[in-house]
Order: sequence, then C-alpha cells, then structure tokens
Amino acid sequence: RYLAYKAFQHVAVYDTLISGYLFESSESFPEKATFAYEKLYDLRYGENPHQKAAFYSDLSNSGITSASQLHGKEMSYNNILDADAALRAVTDFQRSTVAIIKHTNTCGLACNDDQVKAYNMAFEGDPVSAFGGIVAFNRMVTLEVAEAMSNVFYEIVIAPDFQDDALALLKKKRDLRILSVADHNDNGSNNALEARHVSGGILLQTQDILIEDPNSWQVVTIRKPTDEELEDMAFAWKAVKHIKSNAIVLVKDGMLLGMGAGQPNRVNSVNLAVKAAGNSSKGSILASDAFFPFADGLEAGAEGGIVGVVQPGGSIRDNEVIDAADKLGLVMVFTGIRHFRH
Repeated sequence: RYLAYKAFQHVAVYDTLISGYLFESSESFPEKATFAYEKLYDLRYGENPHQKAAFYSDLSNSGITSASQLHGKEMSYNNILDADAALRAVTDFQRSTVAIIKHTNTCGLACNDDQVKAYNMAFEGDPVSAFGGIVAFNRMVTLEVAEAMSNVFYEIVIAPDFQDDALALLKKKRDLRILSVADHNDNGSNNALEARHVSGGILLQTQDILIEDPNSWQVVTIRKPTDEELEDMAFAWKAVKHIKSNAIVLVKDGMLLGMGAGQPNRVNSVNLAVKAAGNSSKGSILASDAFFPFADGLEAGAEGGIVGVVQPGGSIRDNEVIDAADKLGLVMVFTGIRHFRH
C-alpha cells in the first residue's frame, strides 16, 4: 500500500509539473488545479504547540524556500511566516534597505545607502516591537551593522550574504537563526499564483507585484508635493503594501515612523500610527492601503502633524476628503491602485 502511494504520488507530481508548464502562457485560471510540493522538513509544531506542521517547497527553489540556514535553532512555523514577510518587504526596494518584522507586519523599515544608518533608522522606528523580531537586509551584511545589532535580541537575521567577520560575530549568539537567500531579488516567479486555504477549498490570485511610477499619480489638492515629499510618498506606498489592512503608515526621510495594522476601521489605524510615531509624526507623509471613505482619517493624521497623504482614491466621498485636505493645508495624491493585505 505504501509503495503504491509512492508510485501514484510521484506520477501525480510529475504530471502536475508538466501541466503547469503547458498552462502558464494562459491568462485565465485553470478549471481544475493540482499542486506539486516536496517536503523540506518536519517542524516541531505548527502555529501553536498542539498543532502538527511541516515545511514544503513548490520545487521552484525561490523565495524563503531557497534560504540556507547558516546558524541557530531550527526554524518554527511562525519563524517561516515572519521570515517570508521580511524577505518580501525588503526585496521590494532597490536601494539599500532594512526591514524589521514582528508577527508578519513591518514595524521598522528604512532606506539609506549607509547600511548602518539604514539599520539604525529601521530600529528607531519602533524599538519596543523590534525586540524578538526578524531583521532583513537586501545587501550583504557588514561587520559594522552586525556590531550595531549586537545588543538587540532578534529571532532571525536574513540577508543575501554576510561578510566573514560579520557572520562570526553574529554566530556568537547561540540561538540566533541566520538565513542567507542568495538571489535576494527573487520572491518567486511573477507568474506564480498565490493560494489561500478556506473551508473546503482555496482561493487563487496573481501576486501583488506592480511597477508604479509616482510621477503618474494624480495630485488632487491645491498644494503640490515637493520632490522630497514625492520621494517619501513612493517609499510610504511600498511600505504600506506589506502591512495588514486596514493599513496606515507614517514616514519621513525614507524611514517608517509608525504604523497601524489590521484594524476594523481606518481611523483606528491612523491613531495607532500617530501614537507609535510620537513627536516624529510632525512633517510626515501618511500612506493608506485603501481609500479614505470619510475625512476623519485625514483629520486624525493632521492632528498628529502630517503634511501629506498618498492613497488610492475611488471613494464616493473623494470630493469631501479632498476639500478636507485643502482646508488642513495637506498635499494629497491618488495612486488609483489598492494594496489590501488580508
């Protein structure tokens, strides 16, 4: 019986790979779908200790499944989820970027050509949440940044590579999981479909990968953005797509200052982001993953000192929101694109 299972499973995987290859040129979704996965390893337990779990690869050798563990304790179910979120966030940027993740949400994020400065900016965005988090880089980790991280407890450090002396220093922390992802710009094939399980079935969708030009966004307020404000809007717009909706971020000078995630209404997320940013919210840019249905979100942000807003637009009350932005002296742009992450 076991050998029969192995034979049928082997043929099923083989046929699935061929079927997928033949179908990938189509823009429609298949009437019937099969998936081929290979087990990488068993996990101690799942999301909670009473759940069993294992980690599988889709055979593409991409994304987090391609990571090589260089040091530390074995990866857990939650570690893998967080590491995947960190990798996705940091590889969305071309400049030297550092992302700090907690419970799959970005709590620290910064871009700077000086890697140590980028790390410090990301950490300062939310030092409390950074404790026990996952830190990811899209450049080789240097000794200087390894030294900067040495006094903070992290679960995982992810980077495309590590300088020898940086790796030696990080390995002094016995339990720290160190992951190397060689092709750090590869989150998987752009043609790959994302699957989410629901009771009795799955949902399939294409990935949220879209090249957007900030210069094509619609400025809807009287005041126009400065070059610096537009640059921060572009950074904020990438940052907000990696945070669970309803998502709000406040940014300034290429640094995430505060965020609100997963709230049932957008005003709550704004208030959380402003509170997290504290005094740093003055002069910041606010990004919202979906449109503001009312002006109250803008008003809450303005009380915190924001100077600009980037959002999709598309509400039946857009005119009311635009009028409110003008009265508050804000600059606001509409992207025409939504980035929900449920």
